[in-house]
Amino acid sequence: MATVLSVSGSPSPTSRTTRLLRHVVDARLTAHGHEVVALDARTLPAAALLSADFSDPRLIETARLFAEADGVVIGTPVYKAAYSGLLKALLDVLPQYALAGKTVLPLATGGSTAHVLAVDYALRPVLSSMGAAHITQGWFLLDRQVGSDVDGSTVLEPEAAAQLTPVVDGFAEALEHRRVPVLTR
Repeated sequence: MATVLSVSGSPSPTSRTTRLLRHVVDARLTAHGHEVVALDARTLPAAALLSADFSDPRLIETARLFAEADGVVIGTPVYKAAYSGLLKALLDVLPQYALAGKTVLPLATGGSTAHVLAVDYALRPVLSSMGAAHITQGWFLLDRQVGSDVDGSTVLEPEAAAQLTPVVDGFAEALEHRRVPVLTR
């Protein structure tokens, strides 16, 4: 199966975006047999991100995670009709074609349906410019649709879960049918 990098672009340690990503990983991707590596951008060194310190060991390791992944799930909260500045800073320090050959699933959370187009009009063009081979249908969820149970596990409103399931399954299927480059001499 494929290796998937799950990237949270949220600056918050109690992020609904991160909870959504963990739900997607636990409820769907591992069920499809994919190995998932989680990356919370907020744990990367801010000074290295903001100064584009390409020699920082954590940023070198992050670039390696992207290079080794077959697929990438990118989650972001939406602020001011766009993806987070933290996610932007991370994408800016990655190699230009860090997503080349990758299947990508963009996900976003926000407080209002006014931000629903941020996935397609703000995030998708950046992912495309980074060489993503296939960007599957993305999805936007309202913050209030993502909650937690008494045990801390993520709970989605039933309608949101029903709508998200085919989106994530489509990503998983795209990973299974991805074209693996054939190397010739």
